[in-house]
Amino acid sequence: MTDEQPTVDVYWRPGCGFCSSLRRDLARAGLPTTERNIWEDPDAAAAVRAAANGNETVPTVAVAGQFLVNPPARVVLELAAGVGIVATPPEPAPSRWRRG
Repeated sequence: MTDEQPTVDVYWRPGCGFCSSLRRDLARAGLPTTERNIWEDPDAAAAVRAAANGNETVPTVAVAGQFLVNPPARVVLELAAGVGIVATPPEPAPSRWRRG
């Protein structure tokens, strides 16, 4: 048996609007992720090619080892919750405007 905790790995590349959107949505939801730039990490690029039929399609997300190619944030969050990865949204910043 292993004590290793499940993880969420987000494979992305610079300039990818879909990647930016997904990363922002997951961060806003408070999901802990490890981000892997496929242009700087050859192992990450190889993992994406293996998951995407030889293509470097991003964003690709691995949740506890299960790969999802270009998933919506909702699906990533549901799968993460299913393996016990808790998303904790950050507290909203206090308003600078006061009533009254």
